[in-house]
Amino acid sequence: MNDKIKVGMADLNACLSPGILTTLGLGSCVGIVLYDPLKKIGGLAHIMLPDSTQIKNNSNVAKFADTGINKLIDDMVRLGASKNRLVAKLAGGAQMFSFKTSNDLMRIGDRNVEASVKILRRLGIKILGQDTGKNYGRTIEFYTDTGDLFIKTIGKENKII
Repeated sequence: MNDKIKVGMADLNACLSPGILTTLGLGSCVGIVLYDPLKKIGGLAHIMLPDSTQIKNNSNVAKFADTGINKLIDDMVRLGASKNRLVAKLAGGAQMFSFKTSNDLMRIGDRNVEASVKILRRLGIKILGQDTGKNYGRTIEFYTDTGDLFIKTIGKENKII
């Protein structure tokens, strides 16, 4: 069995096949998986917020969609991935608590997903699948040998995208 590489909150990592990247407890956070299917190089970012320019303490680039995706791409290219071959899968971005307000700041999960999709599209990275939104958390495992993203949710059926 391959060792799993754990990616914490506001963290990212990349590895070669047959590595397995995993992150626990994606609530409003988004797990962004990037993959070079030819070289079988995978990367996972566990982002917490959509935009580093809106926060004063923004030194942790892995915390934000706008900076985390670029850092993950750089790390994967250093391992031998081609930016032109990268594809993506997304999970998370839930609305974990219900609020009776129209305040956009409370829609963190939705905003994280929207920012991630927008950045990936701008970079020309095709999104092959996503399991986002709703009101429940997820734990994910990405298998670099197959490109499968395994999604576990308490009380729901497991998924593979």
